[in-house]
Amino acid sequence: MPDVKFSVDQSRAFSEQDVLGHNRWHPDVPAAVTVRPGEDFRVECREWFDGTIHNDDSADDVRDADLSIVHQLSGPIAVEGAQPGDLLAVDILDLGPVPQQVGPVAGQGWGYTGIFARDNGGGFLTDHFPDAYKAVWDFHGLTATSRHLPGVSFTGIAHPGLMGTAPSAELLARWNQREGDLIATNPSAVPPLALPPLPENALLGSLTGAEFDRVAGEAARTAPPRENGGNQDIKNLSRGSRVFYPVFVPGGKLSLGDLHFSQGDGEITFCGAIEMGGYIDLRVEVIKNGMDTFGVEAPVFIPGRVEPRYTEFLTFAGLSVTESGEQRYLDSSLAYRRACLHAIDYLTKFGYTPEQAYLILGAAPIEGRLSGVVDIPNACATLYIPTAIFDFDPRPSAGPPRAVDRGQCAVSSR
Repeated sequence: MPDVKFSVDQSRAFSEQDVLGHNRWHPDVPAAVTVRPGEDFRVECREWFDGTIHNDDSADDVRDADLSIVHQLSGPIAVEGAQPGDLLAVDILDLGPVPQQVGPVAGQGWGYTGIFARDNGGGFLTDHFPDAYKAVWDFHGLTATSRHLPGVSFTGIAHPGLMGTAPSAELLARWNQREGDLIATNPSAVPPLALPPLPENALLGSLTGAEFDRVAGEAARTAPPRENGGNQDIKNLSRGSRVFYPVFVPGGKLSLGDLHFSQGDGEITFCGAIEMGGYIDLRVEVIKNGMDTFGVEAPVFIPGRVEPRYTEFLTFAGLSVTESGEQRYLDSSLAYRRACLHAIDYLTKFGYTPEQAYLILGAAPIEGRLSGVVDIPNACATLYIPTAIFDFDPRPSAGPPRAVDRGQCAVSSR
C-alpha cells in the first residue's frame, strides 16, 4: 500500500481531524502535505456531507442538509517543483470505499443518492421534483443494489467527483466577479444562479485569526467545475485515468474529495452519484511550462480502461422544445432534460415511482450524449440506459409493460 499522505479518521467530523482539509478554494489555504514528483501516495477522504446523511429510510437528513459545509476536501497537496504555468499530470492508481472495519459511515459497505429539495440545492429536474428523497445502496464488491430501488443491480465506476488545483488570486477574483454578475441578474432565484463566498462553516486548513477571516470572505465555493478542475463529476475519471491540471500557484496545491461508487452522466439529481467516503491512490508528475506548450487552460484527461462492460442500451432522445411546446434554439441542456424526463416516464410503466426512476438515472452508469447540435432549431440529446441493470426486460415488446409494486424510496416528512 502506498504511504498515506493525508489521513482521515472516519469516526470524527472533518473539522475535528488532526490534519485539517478545506471546503473552499483560495490560493492562501496552506498546503497540508507535500509530495515528490513520481511518488505513489494515498489520500483518505470523508464523504462530501461529512457523515450527516444516514443509512435509514427517511430523507429528512437530505432535506435539512447544510450546503455551507461542502465539499470536504483532502488537501491541499503541494508538489515539489510545480510552478504557475506548469501542468500536473495526476495518475489515479486505485480508489475504493472505506474499509469494512471502520464504523457506520458512508462508504463502509454502503452509500447514498439524494434528490435535493428545490429550496436547498435543487437539481437538474427540480421543477418536477421539488422535495427531498433518498436511496441507500449496499456494496457487494463492485456491485451496488438498493432496498429503495428494487430490481436494479449494476457495476459501479468508482471515481472522485472533485479534484483540482488552487486558483491564483487573479483567477479567484475573476470567478467571483463573473459569478457575482450572474447572481445579480436574478438575486432571488430558487435555486440560486450561483453561490457567492460564504464565511459560515468555512474550513481553511490551518488558517486562524484575521488571516482566516480575510480568506473566508474571498474564497470560492466548491460546487461548480471551473478552470482548475473542481467538481467536474466525470464518471470515467476512474482507475487508470491520467488528468492534466493547470498550475496557478507554487506547488499546485492539489485537493480532492467527493468520492463516488457510481454515477450516471450529468449526476442529474445534484446528489445523483452514490456518495461515499474512501481512499484514492495517486502519482503526480510535473510538466514544465505545460500550459503554454500544449495550450491548456482547463483540465484535460485520459479516461481509465476500467468500466462496466454493458453492451445493450435503451436510448431516449430529447429535443430543445419545452414541455409547453415552446421552440428553443439549439438548447442542448433542455434537450438532455427532455431525454431524462422521457426515460423517467418510461420507467414508471414498470412500477417505479418518478422519484425512484430519477434516482436510478443519477446513480446508475447511464451515458448522456450530445447527438446533434447543428440542425437548427433543435438540439438532440440522448440518454443511454444499460438494459442489464434491471432484473426484467425493459425493452418495448408486443405485450404491455408489466408493472410491479416496487415500494418507495426514502421520503422526507412534511
